[in-house]
Amino acid sequence: MLLGAIADDLTGATDIALTFAREGLRTVQFNGIPNESGLDPNVDAVVIALKSRTIPAFEAVKLSRRAASWLRAHNVKQVVFKYCSTFDSTDKGNIGPVTEALLEELEETITIACPSFPENGRTVFQGHLFVGDTLLSESSMRDHPLTPMTDSNLIRVLQRQTSLPVGLLATADVRAGQDRVATRIKEAAAQNLRILITDAATVEDLNTIGKACSDRMLVTGAAGIGGGLARNHAAAIQGKRRSTEFVWPQGRTVVLAGSCSVATRDQVNHVIGLGYPATKIDPIAIASGTLDVSSVAAWANASEGWPPIIYSSSDPKDVFKAQEVLGREEAGALVEQFLGKLAAALRSTGFSRFIVAGGETSGAVSAALSVNALEIGPEIDPGVPWTRSIDAGGPALALKSGNFGAPDFFEKARGMCR
Repeated sequence: MLLGAIADDLTGATDIALTFAREGLRTVQFNGIPNESGLDPNVDAVVIALKSRTIPAFEAVKLSRRAASWLRAHNVKQVVFKYCSTFDSTDKGNIGPVTEALLEELEETITIACPSFPENGRTVFQGHLFVGDTLLSESSMRDHPLTPMTDSNLIRVLQRQTSLPVGLLATADVRAGQDRVATRIKEAAAQNLRILITDAATVEDLNTIGKACSDRMLVTGAAGIGGGLARNHAAAIQGKRRSTEFVWPQGRTVVLAGSCSVATRDQVNHVIGLGYPATKIDPIAIASGTLDVSSVAAWANASEGWPPIIYSSSDPKDVFKAQEVLGREEAGALVEQFLGKLAAALRSTGFSRFIVAGGETSGAVSAALSVNALEIGPEIDPGVPWTRSIDAGGPALALKSGNFGAPDFFEKARGMCR
């Protein structure tokens, strides 16, 4: 196995799996740590999707260690710890504690933290993360209900999460070329630094960093750095690549949107404006018993024409209101569980193509549909492909991070179905 990735949520896993597949690596994504000990020898890269972004740090560490152990048992040459390009975390973790654990588990002395993903407007300069031309702390991420990002200085953010010394790999070093980057990493290790926040603003920057890290057992970051690393390994399988056709399952399409990000709210509003049938899920109504899965499933089955849109996406004031009534974590869990059960109900009535927005929602839907492993299909928007369960007759899923995709994402995803 050339590359292994440990992702802290399902949509992030799909994101980096697409990045590997783009470079010609035969990639399989597992939802959870695989039970089987054997692995198809034709597989070049494996992505293990965990649900570890917002769970207690000690649980995230335990899961991540197990995933790393599985990859090492399959002779992986390099491991990526994949997290979101907006560095979603809190002062309690989980990026810092998991990175610490993986450094130890993989017997590595130093690693980089590279969340840059220029294709989606995420760049880092002097250790500060930008979303487009806006500092992270001034973007919509400042109002995230679970991981509000109120500090753009990633050195400070990460240092609050770990006891390991954190430093900077600056733009000047990156632009000086891969040899300078490799030298700077070695110098930092000699200075007892263990994690380097890495500046990067372009794909060329990521390529340089990826080449410089070719001999590093552990690299951490977003999907952008995954492309640079995958290109390092692609030469080893030149002439052995085998293209496979993505086979669409027969059946209906539905959109399930659990994210409350600005991007997802814009996407929901866009398709509602086009006339898609839509209904909103209210966590307070779920808790009170006035909204149930069977009634929403019946509504979706009765809809005609455009795929039905079922969404809980709300602006921050409505989210905070629900959290005040139900509790911060409970409100989100209610919606996730509801949409998971709804997906299973719709699957039984002929829905086979699920467009899902939100990392937690994607995890709940995939679990409810018993999807344990995915093949990667065509790309819809940067970082978001269609996928399909590797099981015969399995559903197709477009699993989107809440922050990803253009306003017409749902429309494009639906238009690709054949």
